[in-house]
Amino acid sequence: MSRPTMGPVRVGILGMGTVGGGTVQVLRRNAGEIARRVGREIVIAQAAVRSPARLRGLDLHCPVTTDPFAVVRNPEIDVVVEVMGGIEPARSLILEAIAAGKHVVTANKALLAEHGNAIFAAAQEQGVVVAFEAAVAGGIPIIKAIREGLAGNRIQWLAGIINGTSNYILTQMRAEAKDFPSALAEAQRLGYAEADPGLDIDGGDAAHKLTLLASIAFGIPVDFAHCYVEGIRNLDRVDVVYAEDLGYRIKLLGIAKRRADGVELRVHPTLIPERHLLASVEGPFNAVLVDGDAVGQTLYYGRGAGAEPTASAIVADLVDVARTLTADPSNRVPHLAFQPDCMSALPLLPMAAVESAYYLRIHAHNRPGVLAQVATVLAEHGISIEALVQKEAGAAADVPIVLLLHRCREGDLDAALARIQALPVVTRPVLRLRVEGLGESA
Repeated sequence: MSRPTMGPVRVGILGMGTVGGGTVQVLRRNAGEIARRVGREIVIAQAAVRSPARLRGLDLHCPVTTDPFAVVRNPEIDVVVEVMGGIEPARSLILEAIAAGKHVVTANKALLAEHGNAIFAAAQEQGVVVAFEAAVAGGIPIIKAIREGLAGNRIQWLAGIINGTSNYILTQMRAEAKDFPSALAEAQRLGYAEADPGLDIDGGDAAHKLTLLASIAFGIPVDFAHCYVEGIRNLDRVDVVYAEDLGYRIKLLGIAKRRADGVELRVHPTLIPERHLLASVEGPFNAVLVDGDAVGQTLYYGRGAGAEPTASAIVADLVDVARTLTADPSNRVPHLAFQPDCMSALPLLPMAAVESAYYLRIHAHNRPGVLAQVATVLAEHGISIEALVQKEAGAAADVPIVLLLHRCREGDLDAALARIQALPVVTRPVLRLRVEGLGESA
């Protein structure tokens, strides 16, 4: 029995930078394969670009405008692809597209992390899809994996290296013995880091992505405002060396954990066992580890950014949207995996309630009894020491003491660190990093 012929799905693209250009190339190169999967063609009907000069070599074969609202208001457009980035005008454009009954595909993690609840609610009301696979981990299909592939599981926790810039810098600090400024400069030279790298190295980009992952994993509203965020800017190469001495590697992790009393949602540099699969994820690559009650641990690895890896996710979303154009909206996969009226009210927990093992680097005067003073304060707060690293000090007046602590409540450690920092023998701010076993003993 032959399939009835349907006209092409007409797409409008907002933004023709690296990702927009990659999307055009993938759609063109794999047009036949995509049509075989969908049962109809997907064609670019109009594009909006800030600078038409950026279109050289793309050979779009469609009308081009500098006004993105003209694309949204074009009655011939079925799906709007937003790859402009930023909050405005992207938010207004997406909401107007939704109000006009158009489906949306976006890679804008910052927008969805901060305004996703309103955007998804508007889409639900209009019966349209907002697809966002490209917003998290580039070409890795992690959204689909959690939302559909693991739908039979109660997700217990997930942890991910979801910012390639920071992972590249940490790899350079370990493998090439670079200090942080040199590793950052190399990342900028290669195009892995922006001229202003703050969103990456301070953890904001990873926090945007983690917020979305937690929502689809646990069925909770998007809540970026209450995600704990700490970046890698204050790390020293010596911490990378000490971590290796202790059998660990340092990674910037996004961690989301379900507990009976709420959800932990946190991004921070983390020591993980050097034998762990995530410890071997190097350079600009991303990886996400998901723990489900039925399946156990599953790992998703690949390129987290770049023109064609991200375009791969955008085109996959376009294929999904094209397949559902004639489907009953009530039978589509929900935006955040759970039915909108079944979202959980689990609160996001403060960091003081988190339990972890810890790494401390304390600089103190080179004199007898310093370690005893520190150990006494920790013991008075119920915190025990697992391991100690102290290099030969020689004649140095200021020496580092590195401690690995057993698991304890962060609020208790905060109180202990306030007292340790106030000790007359302590000469610099104490560096505290968290240690996670991720399914292994930490």
